[in-house]
Amino acid sequence: MFENQRRDDVEALMKADAEFRRLYLHHKELDSKVHDAEIGVLPIDDITLRCMKREKLQAKERLQKMWDTKQLAH
Repeated sequence: MFENQRRDDVEALMKADAEFRRLYLHHKELDSKVHDAEIGVLPIDDITLRCMKREKLQAKERLQKMWDTKQLAH
């Protein structure tokens, strides 16, 4: 997520906005768990995996909205 953005810009927003930082870290955690589940390292059922993917997508969409709002302000 935010691979196309400068790392410094993302880190600056994480320092300036606690909610963005919390959501960004939560998204990264979910991303790691989903990956582990998909490769079989984390044994979870399909329903739980689908819920995690949905939550991850919702976090990503919220992060993108926050990012876009901050970029428009500058």
